[in-house]
Amino acid sequence: MSRLADPVKKKALCARLARVEGQLRGVQRLIESDMDCEKIAQQLSASRKALDKSFFTMVGCMIEQGDLPADHVADMLAKFA
Repeated sequence: MSRLADPVKKKALCARLARVEGQLRGVQRLIESDMDCEKIAQQLSASRKALDKSFFTMVGCMIEQGDLPADHVADMLAKFA
């Protein structure tokens, strides 16, 4: 099993996820304030893309670290991406 070893990359990934968390709180406020569904959908899409980018950034870090064989990374991508 691999872990994120680079503290700088780990901190950057956590900061990115904190921004995603803020986006999702904003979506909740939009829903609670009865905003237009298209505006909510736009923000949900942006949040989803930001979360996907976080996932692929983490996978990139795993590949850079070289802790896992390529077939394991490929299996993980097939399973979760």
